Amino acid sequence: MEQDAGGPEWERVLWKRQPFPDNYVPKTFLSSLSTNANFRPYTYGSLVLASCTISLHFSVIFVFLAIFVRLKERTLDPRLLVWISIVSFICFYTLWEIVEHIGSNTSRLENRAKAVKSSILIFLALLALSPMLRTLTAATSSDSIWALSACLFVLNVVLADYTPMHSAQQHPRERLSSVMSVNAAISASVVLASRLVDDVSVFALMLFSIEAFALLPLLRRRLQVRLPSVFPTLTLLAAGLAVSLTAALSSTVATLYVAVFAFVTLVAPSLLVWAQRYKNEIRGTWDPAVPKVNLALHHTRPA
Repeated sequence: MEQDAGGPEWERVLWKRQPFPDNYVPKTFLSSLSTNANFRPYTYGSLVLASCTISLHFSVIFVFLAIFVRLKERTLDPRLLVWISIVSFICFYTLWEIVEHIGSNTSRLENRAKAVKSSILIFLALLALSPMLRTLTAATSSDSIWALSACLFVLNVVLADYTPMHSAQQHPRERLSSVMSVNAAISASVVLASRLVDDVSVFALMLFSIEAFALLPLLRRRLQVRLPSVFPTLTLLAAGLAVSLTAALSSTVATLYVAVFAFVTLVAPSLLVWAQRYKNEIRGTWDPAVPKVNLALHHTRPA
């Protein structure tokens, strides 16, 4: 209903009785209307760089599966894989130390000692558990193992944390979904490793899986912030390794990987840029109030 000419003026108050019906709409109702007020359009280049995180994750999974097939078919020496894992761990940890010292002069000797101690304990634990892991699913059919591992890897991809780890997070708290994602990948590695024929192969595959699914994501998240120019290079190297390993095993699997990589990295960003034209977010005074938290006070509270 509209206000009559020359009548009393409508006021936006609840405590005052006014001669207007409850469904009265003033002429100024749409004066504060805003469309896409907080909308920031994406660019294709920024989306491609952001998708490198997912592409790298897919590449690591395909590399792991190719290595598993080679171990199962005995075309890869498990001792060689152990040495590759050890050398790559040293390289990645050195890169982590370099990244951590960019813009920081603090000493991290205590953290290094803890990292070395934890690495040795994990190495010895896997070495001791390998015989048990090899016979873990002896009574289970291979078809069930393939289906279970596929479901676990899908869960790993869906729940993975693809956000960067900022430098202010000295002791970051992992999200529950991120922890579940790592657990799903390690569980898939365990059930696949149980189909291998000897303890050395099981140990080599589990050592590589921990490095690929538990440690590499931490390095990836930090590289996204500290060395963003290096991160796309790491993604391309992982993609090239995945293509070379899968192509040597099966052209079908290699084609599937290339299709997934191209869709995630190139096609999906273009679809998102195209869909932005249909973005229509309407805001006005009728929206519920949004509380504004004092972030400065929140960060200065004692732990």
